[in-house]
Amino acid sequence: MKLITWNIQWARGTDNVVDPRRIIAHARAMADFDVLCLQEVAANFPDLDGNDATDQFALFSALLPGFTAIEGIGVDVDDGKGGRKRFGNLILSRYPVVQALRHLLPWEAAETRNMPRVLVEAIVAAPFGPVRVMTTHLEYSSPILRAGQVEGIREAHRMAASRARTPRAAGPHTYAPTPNTASAVLTGDFNMRPDDASLARLMAPFEDGTPPLADLWPALMGDAPPPPTAFIVDQTYGPPGCLDYVLATPDLMARARSIRCDVETRASDHQPILVEFDAD
Repeated sequence: MKLITWNIQWARGTDNVVDPRRIIAHARAMADFDVLCLQEVAANFPDLDGNDATDQFALFSALLPGFTAIEGIGVDVDDGKGGRKRFGNLILSRYPVVQALRHLLPWEAAETRNMPRVLVEAIVAAPFGPVRVMTTHLEYSSPILRAGQVEGIREAHRMAASRARTPRAAGPHTYAPTPNTASAVLTGDFNMRPDDASLARLMAPFEDGTPPLADLWPALMGDAPPPPTAFIVDQTYGPPGCLDYVLATPDLMARARSIRCDVETRASDHQPILVEFDAD
């Protein structure tokens, strides 16, 4: 399984050109990917810098025929013209998606600039079994808000593992059981650096035996520092650093073959990360 995660900044490159097709072309040049996790996807949001009213969720789906597209909408507001302006995350999977879930993350009141954040989850039928692929984009403006969102992710992961351990009774129609698994990959722009206490909390053990999530970069690359995934060109929000991650449960960590961050592309203000998992 080849997975790419990328905060695409509504497909706006550091050249200020918004080009969703460039995003897909570059991802394809990186790998013949099976799963693509995107953050900062926009629909009908012409007030974003350089953007127009394109429904990028629909366009990305059209650009990848044969893939299943699972949307996770964080911002959903009236456009004043009878339509909706939407902003969030997107998972595109070549493998069948046997179930999709959307988790609205905790959104406490804060005076800082902030917006609703969401965790989107797709259980994909990978060649080696079902995998919960999750992607998210956490708040950058407030460590307190991020900490709450981390707890929301941990709770979603804990509940999924609990459901996998406790098969529910069969029923008709909407009650029909679907595959459950504790095996999970969590990707996204966490808006925190490797030494952030909230990252350590995200990877902390669970008291009930839920398999923890661990950072695949040090697992595969040892002591090599993670490359910068943001602020390489525009350093308005800080110096270049690692803000984007791929975490996985121990069973999937054992399957992880390689991880690579493309630090050269300027198709977004963040850098894409590619992870390959062995099927055997």
